[in-house]
Amino acid sequence: MSRAETSTESLLFEERASRIVVLLVDDQAMVAEGIRRMLVDEDMDFHYCSDPKAAIQTAADIGATTILQDLVMPGVDGMTLVRFYRNHPATRNIPVIVLSTREDPKIKSDAFNNGATDYLVKLPDKVELIARIQAHSRSFMAQMERDAAFAELHNMQKQLEEANAQLQLQNEELDRLSSQDGLTGIANRRHFDQVLEAEWRRADREQTMLSLIMTDIDFFKLFNDNYGHQGGDDCLKQVSAALQKTICRPGDLVARYGGEEFVLILPNTPVESAMIIAEKLCASVRELKIKHELSKVSDVVTFSMGVATMIPAPGMVSGLLISAADQALYEAKEEGRNRVCRAPAPR
Repeated sequence: MSRAETSTESLLFEERASRIVVLLVDDQAMVAEGIRRMLVDEDMDFHYCSDPKAAIQTAADIGATTILQDLVMPGVDGMTLVRFYRNHPATRNIPVIVLSTREDPKIKSDAFNNGATDYLVKLPDKVELIARIQAHSRSFMAQMERDAAFAELHNMQKQLEEANAQLQLQNEELDRLSSQDGLTGIANRRHFDQVLEAEWRRADREQTMLSLIMTDIDFFKLFNDNYGHQGGDDCLKQVSAALQKTICRPGDLVARYGGEEFVLILPNTPVESAMIIAEKLCASVRELKIKHELSKVSDVVTFSMGVATMIPAPGMVSGLLISAADQALYEAKEEGRNRVCRAPAPR
């Protein structure tokens, strides 16, 4: 549909929505003709229904803004029909003006109790009838406009909430990806730095031990030269999965530090426990039995590890823990690789 057609359709809808539509439900054609003549010069559409069983459907089809309902009809009396209007979703809010032959307070009270909006004795005065139809129709149309606006606002709010929820999911996914190593799927260096700082501050507050394990695959350059970069990537994936599987506590972190180096953060862990974990990690990598023909210490891939443990003290920074673990890793390599060395306790 073109923009012009859409605009035209919108204008037609607005015109229809703002136009008064009257439905008379009465079995007497003479009454219908009399009311039609009263309304003929007015800016409103008049419709007549002589079958009470078709009244609700007709009101819905024509978009009635006011229903004129005769009280005495064959088959279904007017009071019952008024209740039907109020119980049907298509007509429950449409104003209903009851037309009666008698000015009887009891009948009038019953009509209002059953859901009538107004009550007139037929045939009513032309000026009064027109005034009441206009007042009730305008009130009804104003309410419909408010309801439509509220529904549209609710729909827009729902769409906004859905968009915000989707944006939140996307942000969470981006945050996850930004903290994840693209090759191995474990934490990357950026995430490691953030977690280490947070754990260092917590250990400082609580004066608890914080352990760090620095690891390096032995002779990984020779491994890459022999098996190619794809083989090297496959090795890194298997090794990182083994490290991740060995660590059980939710607060522990395994991260890729760079190249073939990995690092583990172990909060609230004394050095003895950290050493046991490091030995388990070395064993888990050896158990993978990844063939390494050019290794000078084994025929399978092995690890060298350095362990450091500190309780933060005033003036100390987390970089000291990294340096201590890195120095221990260097000593493990100097002593022949495929082993774990611990850093001396800080003085």
